[in-house]
Amino acid sequence: MSRSATRAVFFDFGGTLFSYADVWGRNFYPILLEATRRLGVESEAGQAGPAFRDATRETFVEFRDRAYYLHRDLYQSIFERFARALSSEATPEQLDWFHERQRSLVVEQFQLRSDCLAVLGSLRDSGLHVGIVSNIDDDYLVPMIARVDLAKFLDAWTSSEEARSCKPDPGIFEVALEKAGVEAGECFFVGDSEEHDIAGARALGMQTVLIHEGDLEAPGSGLRAEAHHRIGTLSELLPIVEARA
Repeated sequence: MSRSATRAVFFDFGGTLFSYADVWGRNFYPILLEATRRLGVESEAGQAGPAFRDATRETFVEFRDRAYYLHRDLYQSIFERFARALSSEATPEQLDWFHERQRSLVVEQFQLRSDCLAVLGSLRDSGLHVGIVSNIDDDYLVPMIARVDLAKFLDAWTSSEEARSCKPDPGIFEVALEKAGVEAGECFFVGDSEEHDIAGARALGMQTVLIHEGDLEAPGSGLRAEAHHRIGTLSELLPIVEARA
C-alpha cells in the first residue's frame, strides 16, 4: 500500500511553537511567592516550587480521563491542591486572582521560538495547510495569536474550548482535520507532550513528531507514547516533512 502524500501539518502551541522557559522558571516564582502571602502561608520559593509541581502532576492525573475541561478549571484545581499542600484553603477570590495572573503571564511573556515563523512560512509556501491544535481556552489562544501577529502564518487554529475536547481525546483532532479538509494519514502532528500530542495524534493515524527541549518536560501525568520522529528545533521538521511530500 502506498503512503499518503502530506497535505497538512498541525502544531501544538505551548512548549512547541514557544518554549515554556519563557513563562515558567524565574518569571513564575514571584507569582508563587505572592500566592503564599495571599494564602497566609510563610514559605520560600524553594518550598513553594516543589509543592506547585507536585500539585500540577497530581491534578493532571486527576483530569487525565476527562475528554474535555477548561484550562481555567485545570489551573484553578492545581491552585486548590497547592493551597492544601501548604495547609491552607483557597478562596474563590484567590482562585480568580491566580487564574488571571497565570493567564496574563502566559499571554504577555511567551516568545515564539526563533525559527518558528520561518518554518511555518516555509510549510505554507510549499502548499501545506498549517494549523494549531491546543489544549487551551480562547481567552488565552486568541490574544496570544494576535500579540505576535501569528494569524498570517496559519490556515486555522483550534482550541480545546472551541472543540469541547482536550488532547488526547480524538474530538479536537477531528475538528482540526475537518477544517483542513484532510485525512489523518495525510498529516503530521508536532508537539512536546507524549501524553497529549503524540498519543492522541498517533491513535488517529497521523505522523507524529516530538519536539524536546533539554530537561524541560511538558505538563502532564507522566504517561508516555512513542513518536515517529524526534526533533530538538522546529527547523529539523522541514526535511522530515519534505521526505513524505
